[in-house]
Amino acid sequence: MPKKPLNDIVISRAIIESFSDKLIRHLSTDVAIVGAGPAGLVAGYYLAEAGIKVSMFERKLSVGGGMWGGGMMFNEIVVQEKGRKILREFGVPVKKYRQQYYTADSVQAVSTICSRGTLAGLKVFNLIEVEDLMIRSNVVKGLVVNWSAVSLAGLHVDPLSVESRFVIDATGHPCEISRLLEQKAKIKLATETGSVLGEKSMWAEMGENAMYVNTREIFPNVYVAGMAANAVFGSPRMGPIFGGMLVSGKRVAQLIKKRLS
Repeated sequence: MPKKPLNDIVISRAIIESFSDKLIRHLSTDVAIVGAGPAGLVAGYYLAEAGIKVSMFERKLSVGGGMWGGGMMFNEIVVQEKGRKILREFGVPVKKYRQQYYTADSVQAVSTICSRGTLAGLKVFNLIEVEDLMIRSNVVKGLVVNWSAVSLAGLHVDPLSVESRFVIDATGHPCEISRLLEQKAKIKLATETGSVLGEKSMWAEMGENAMYVNTREIFPNVYVAGMAANAVFGSPRMGPIFGGMLVSGKRVAQLIKKRLS
């Protein structure tokens, strides 16, 4: 039989119907991760691998955050021993540079972690940003989302809501979810002052060590991970060493898995 010609409308319908089905199924989720950088992606993988329904929202077109660019657009990253072990779990090749220092190709690392996460069940929604939170009885119950293009164009378009049992702020330096809690909802966070303390100047050793401790719950059902955790608790940034990010992503997944169990 002769093949039917491709139909442009069928192609459009396939995209619209498939995406709509995926979005509808994830309007209610166990864990919503905001930010698809290394900490968020690692957290998403370990949660999805455990059979937990997890959705990720990223305002940019691509995932990976600052990890793609390595250091100053040299697409290599450095990790320490704990970070090396996590990359090995994902199957990312790692080279020893000298004692305590390991390198990996940043593009290979991001693409592999993303692939493993999505194959495990993580659903990534890119080009979507969080503009508000659903707060009920002083507990965060979900997100209020909109297309990134709406804010970029300065349009007044009302958002939609996503219900979630837990939220992870993995938005990096801006720590956007934490700032929404503080500024818009006037909520005190679990910091010394009740506010976002802001990141300090770059100090790799201090920043890496602090990130593990800072990865925790800052408000009922809201956790911080990655650079957002250091920004919230006033710790230094680390620069192009990413082991702490990976460890933070795994730790926040472990904390939430324990809650869900």
